[in-house]
Amino acid sequence: MATKSTRPSTSRARKKKKIRPRKTRSTEIVIDRQAGYVFKNEKEMLEFFGPQVERIEADHQKWLGESADTELGIDAEDELDLTLEEPQEIWHDPQTFKEFPIFHFIRPLESVEAYQVAVTYVSSEDEPTFLFLHFVTADLDLVNRYRRGELIYDRAFEEVGFGALDGDALSEGDPLAMGLFISMLKVRADKDIAEDDFKKYGEELREETIENADEIWKNADLTGNQIVTFIREFPDHEIRDMHYIAVTQEDPSSKVHSLLFSFPTSDLTLVDRYRHGENLQAEEVTQESSH
Repeated sequence: MATKSTRPSTSRARKKKKIRPRKTRSTEIVIDRQAGYVFKNEKEMLEFFGPQVERIEADHQKWLGESADTELGIDAEDELDLTLEEPQEIWHDPQTFKEFPIFHFIRPLESVEAYQVAVTYVSSEDEPTFLFLHFVTADLDLVNRYRRGELIYDRAFEEVGFGALDGDALSEGDPLAMGLFISMLKVRADKDIAEDDFKKYGEELREETIENADEIWKNADLTGNQIVTFIREFPDHEIRDMHYIAVTQEDPSSKVHSLLFSFPTSDLTLVDRYRHGENLQAEEVTQESSH
């Protein structure tokens, strides 16, 4: 099957530390020694970063519009350390300033339906060492303004990485594939096949399922994506009721199927969940190599 178009890799998954400019014994402030951003005092540092701070704050005020979040009851300072240490997303933005890239840390809050966004400089040692702006908002459109550049870390991808195989969209961090895969994980039985075995059985059973499926089902999701699912039972497998399922997306013009993700299961109730829509015959389906 044709693989889906790529999106930025999310492989850079390091735990980020809190904002920590370093002061040496001579009281100099080190933002990034390798880049030459070492300052005699705080005044010199703020003068250097001043134009960028003003630009970022001006853009933020422009995007706030008329509905600023003033009633959330959240102290952004209290949330900041956790956002920098355990973000949901980190975006690398090399375009806003020619002098250096900036990074956007984004985290959904647990106490309310809102997000914190922190705009930072990240040093050569991979630490956020200067904070340009941070805020809490319930406005998703505002949050999306800071989802620009390259997505270099996505916690959601970490949660599904065990199911990613070469050639599928899940391995590329595709949002549709991740969303459908996470939905599957929520309803599978606790005693189903161990997550640690997904890759092993994928290498063993995926190609056979795609090339010689027992069943092929097609249905449209709520946003109009045409989802085509391949199901094959392996009655002689050492695991009782072993099935393998490959979920693909059909291109409306070419009818070619892009592999979203695949997985093994012995949960017959879960298999039944994928038997919906139009039941196709194998000869009706356009197939290509899954690599």
